[in-house]
Amino acid sequence: MNQNVQKRIQEWLGPEYDEETRAEIQNLIDAGNEKELEDRFYTELEFGTGGLRGIIGAGTNRMNRYVVRKATQGLANYIYAKGDPKKGIVIGRDSRIMSDVFAFETAAVMAANGIKVYFYEDIHPTPMVSFAIRELKAQAGVMITASHNPKEYNGYKVMWDDGCQVTPPADKGIIEEVRKITSLSQVKYLPFEEAKAQGLIEVIDTKIDALYLERVKTISIHPEVAPSSDVKICYSPLYGTGYKIIPAALKVWGFENVYVLPEQATPNGNFPTTPYPNPEETEAMARGINFASENNYDIFIATDPDADRLGVALRDRTGKMVLLNGNQIATLLAYYVATEKKLPPNPWMVKTIVTTDLIADITNEHKIGLTDVLTGFKWIGLKIREFENEGKNFVFGCEESHGVLLADFVRDKDAIMGVSLFAELTAYYKSKGTSALNVLYDIYRKYGFYKESQKSLTLSGVEGLSQIKAMMEKLRTNTPKNLGKWQVLEKQDMKTDEIIDMTTGQKKGRTGLPSSDVVVLKLSDGAKVVARPSGTEPKIKFYFTTRGRFDEMNTVEKEHEMLRQAFLLYIQG
Repeated sequence: MNQNVQKRIQEWLGPEYDEETRAEIQNLIDAGNEKELEDRFYTELEFGTGGLRGIIGAGTNRMNRYVVRKATQGLANYIYAKGDPKKGIVIGRDSRIMSDVFAFETAAVMAANGIKVYFYEDIHPTPMVSFAIRELKAQAGVMITASHNPKEYNGYKVMWDDGCQVTPPADKGIIEEVRKITSLSQVKYLPFEEAKAQGLIEVIDTKIDALYLERVKTISIHPEVAPSSDVKICYSPLYGTGYKIIPAALKVWGFENVYVLPEQATPNGNFPTTPYPNPEETEAMARGINFASENNYDIFIATDPDADRLGVALRDRTGKMVLLNGNQIATLLAYYVATEKKLPPNPWMVKTIVTTDLIADITNEHKIGLTDVLTGFKWIGLKIREFENEGKNFVFGCEESHGVLLADFVRDKDAIMGVSLFAELTAYYKSKGTSALNVLYDIYRKYGFYKESQKSLTLSGVEGLSQIKAMMEKLRTNTPKNLGKWQVLEKQDMKTDEIIDMTTGQKKGRTGLPSSDVVVLKLSDGAKVVARPSGTEPKIKFYFTTRGRFDEMNTVEKEHEMLRQAFLLYIQG
């Protein structure tokens, strides 16, 4: 075991660390588990552009109270350097293991630094932290969550004064401050109850929850529909923060027939029936889909543990529940907004570069502006801020990974808004004698059928990292001329900000997006491939699109598989 690792282990066995932490490490030493010790101490858990995310446990490379304290001291120092500490900070948490502890620790360090803390006493969704930052005019916010990761994980997400996850230059500035905190002796700390007694920690009043629900109600397009609707809704919070607020939102909208799946209704960080509490995963949706199918529900909706993503399954005319992907959820919401909402002047939608181009077909027809941003909802939040200075009115934002936003009083993806409006559009189309699923098929008939999929390759460790780099390098320097039957027409490189015409080899413009390790290949017949390494996991992700006529759906799906195989053969060859 190298000296750095040994030095760190010895430090963590010292009196500054609590008994439980020391015992956890000592047990690994006694068991001779060098591999685990090495993994826990070979590096520091990296504070990235979104904050922290890691496996819970003792060690410098794990999520624990000491790593949280150091990160919080760095954030506090940044607030003093670049923000206004008098404005305070909002702190929220989800239902995960240790989320309560990490939230209390964050509050204790902020209070010790003289920064007023607005503290959500109960678990709350991420979008409600964004909302509270804006309402309370706070300088920043911290949400303790690892979103949809497995139960072993937790995280620490930082938002700035507009309620959006930190973007440049704040993101890099905070990282620099956090890196300067190398020892616990640099961390100021005032126990939570003491800080509360001194008035440095204020529990957020439930009035904020009521105000939030009131605001969410304002996004309703046909408020008359829900109270008279017989639509049957089954909902699962997947053991997370949506458990109270989403049934409350649906009630405010007037939906009477809402059933919350009991076995997934109580907050539980062990996620007993869903190892991956991610509504993008069929497995996470399976119980709700089965229940909805057997009990004749029109729709099953689930949200992830911090209630910022939603999953949807709809009943078809044969009675079968059809699971929608993130692009289909986004398409139906975009279409409903475009065709039914009384739009403000100069309306704009925002989507990420890996989200379906079907949204562009819809916005073009309805004279709505559309802008593409990099992957990550913070770029949508940043774009809304830019719109405010440009006289543009934001009406919808979406990403293919099941995140949507329908109003700008929140600046992060918001599944409470998403669930509420999706329930309404389901009821609205049913009241018109059709269904949301039929409307989706009508959209395909009108604009063409888009088949989209994603493939992730997990490549861990140092070797994996170099494989990922090599793949991206290959795409840049040895770009294919063809992929199967498709000709490569254009390459967009977000790292160099260049668009290359692949038929002539000439530069034809700029992407206009911030530098990012992403390559987009535009192919003949409207097909597309996007490649990007994940920012949070040891993965490289590929996104595929093929399109064609809806009545030739089977052909489009077969061709889609051919494109996937041709590309994977090229990239792994």
